[in-house]
Amino acid sequence: MARRRRQAQQLERVLGTNALFATAYGNVGSSIYYALGVTAFFALGLTPVVFVIAGLFFAATAATYAEGTVSFPEAGGSSSFARHAFNELVSFTAAWAQMLNYIITIAISAFFVPHYLSIFWEPLKQNPWDIVGGAVVILILVALNIVGIQESARINIGLAAVDFATQVLLVLLGFALVFSPHILVSNIHLGVAPTWGHFLLAIPVAMIAYTGIETVSNLSEEARDPLRTIPRSILMVAVAVFAIYFTLPLVALSAMPVHLVDGHYETVLGLPPPQGFAADPVLGVVSNLGLSGALLSAVKVYVGILAATILFIATNAGVIGASRITYSMAGYRQLPSAFRRLHPKFKTPWLSLVVFGGFISILVLLPGKTTFLGTMYSFGAMLSFTIAHAAVIQLRRQRAGEDIPWKARPNFRWRGVDWPLFAVIGGVGTGLSWLVVLIEYPSARYAGLGWLALGFVVYVVYRRQVLHIPLRETVRAPVEYGPAAALEFRSILVPIAPGYASDEAMDFACRLAAERRASIVAFTAIEVPLDLPLDAELPEDVREANEQLDEARAIGDSYGVQVIGRIARTRNIGRAIVDEAIRRHSEIIVMAGPRRVAPGARAAPDLRRRRRLRPPSCAVPRHGRHPARAGRVSFHQRSVVVFGLLSIVLGVALLAETAAAGGGSVGYILGLLFIGLGIGRLYLLRQR
Repeated sequence: MARRRRQAQQLERVLGTNALFATAYGNVGSSIYYALGVTAFFALGLTPVVFVIAGLFFAATAATYAEGTVSFPEAGGSSSFARHAFNELVSFTAAWAQMLNYIITIAISAFFVPHYLSIFWEPLKQNPWDIVGGAVVILILVALNIVGIQESARINIGLAAVDFATQVLLVLLGFALVFSPHILVSNIHLGVAPTWGHFLLAIPVAMIAYTGIETVSNLSEEARDPLRTIPRSILMVAVAVFAIYFTLPLVALSAMPVHLVDGHYETVLGLPPPQGFAADPVLGVVSNLGLSGALLSAVKVYVGILAATILFIATNAGVIGASRITYSMAGYRQLPSAFRRLHPKFKTPWLSLVVFGGFISILVLLPGKTTFLGTMYSFGAMLSFTIAHAAVIQLRRQRAGEDIPWKARPNFRWRGVDWPLFAVIGGVGTGLSWLVVLIEYPSARYAGLGWLALGFVVYVVYRRQVLHIPLRETVRAPVEYGPAAALEFRSILVPIAPGYASDEAMDFACRLAAERRASIVAFTAIEVPLDLPLDAELPEDVREANEQLDEARAIGDSYGVQVIGRIARTRNIGRAIVDEAIRRHSEIIVMAGPRRVAPGARAAPDLRRRRRLRPPSCAVPRHGRHPARAGRVSFHQRSVVVFGLLSIVLGVALLAETAAAGGGSVGYILGLLFIGLGIGRLYLLRQR
């Protein structure tokens, strides 16, 4: 048991910006292996445009999740945001929509694993063998998670890096071998192929490409310095994913153009097998790059094995996510407490895994309809994202005038509130997309509304008839005892600071945790003066805090106890300790007193001398800039200028290429849009 816990701590130890990015991209980036074909089925020649529009919504959603997760670094994502912004009923709605997302992610990822393995056996690409193969993948992963087999963080990070490198290589090869602006323009027949209804429906369907944004929120509890690492990792994920989803569809539609067949337009990228590559779109790109012979066979085998592996890991992430969200919902009295009970032998939430990770996922997989799975994911994701946007807007209104740890941009100030423009735009976009799915796709409408109705019935009956508590009240379930709940973690908070006997406090907490089978949160706070923003660069303080947390982890490792390190930036250390204890639901706080020094002996540096409890400095305006940030601001400005100029150059190039090819309204519109984007970004930079 001690060995397993030490291995689990290795994951937390690497959860800096790069590790969070790699873990999240491993989930988000896996979607390209099925999203490309699903979206092309609806969008045809406008598939690249649809991915750009969906990418803009994703950028707004990423900003919302970054701000919400920094403010509340706890698992739950939109459900957690809604709980703090509104009430428990809205939180349940977001959580139930998230549950649907996880179930569809499990089903569609597992469904596409045999498609990419069909390079070894062709029948795996079609029904019923792809359904059988997907069900087997789900059953294996549910069984492994019940037994308690843990993932290797290093393997996941390595596979994510290989996956991203492979996708970039395919894009570069595609631009060198098959990319053709003329073909891309000729693929488009506005209002006909696709129809306007299919075009609007393709936008929320394309959001399936961005599955996994909740991953960073779920890992935030294990991030050591969430204020610094979470925004950076989410930004990196958004940029990397947008770069792939903007360029790879251009290559795919150049290699597999839209043709008029029997009176209607189609592309083999969106056709089911054996006519097309909707079941394995990335293999379709490889097959149409112009490669041949042994090289083509080798590349197909490599991409097939890599894609199957990435999708297998994505399925496992969905299984884990479904069990976590179920356990959390039961902990907040949203679902019956049976879903948080642990297996008496393996100490895992087996009922949550079997019901939501296994049974329901296989149930939605059985029809074997990719388009149905895609639209169902859009139904749940758009609802969940819309609630997240609304929650961040409400939190800004509630906390007007307070010192928010980190604010995403852009914002506009009105009536004393910094309204998040990104959340407003993102909320309108995702809300309208949800309505489009509701109106345009009957099967998703009835199945999605049925899922919500089932959830609300269970929620109301459980709260009203069983617990007799209000629907909107937040109630935390008590710690359970007994053989089936023997390993349910208690939480012990240990504040760490120099000059205090923190090592003795950690030693006592570890002995207590080993007896009670609890987890320990080693917490250290950096008090930021009022003349600096909370996210200011304080390298010496951060280095010292990391050293203290490393020492605390070493003590915990010697006892075989899980120790999670957390750095907080605050104006008031005492308030930060209390807030962390409330957020973690810690039953015990173990705090050492100051060291007593014998007369004549040299005193250890106390908190005030080590700049932990220095008196507050004079306040400055919130918009003031500290000299330490000048380098970062300058780099940001240069990056914006480069981005704006590149957009203008790309727009001019598109106009020239369109004119040389004989004209085309879409080419001219895209060119003008890129030029407008570049000019607008430069103008906004000048206004700042």
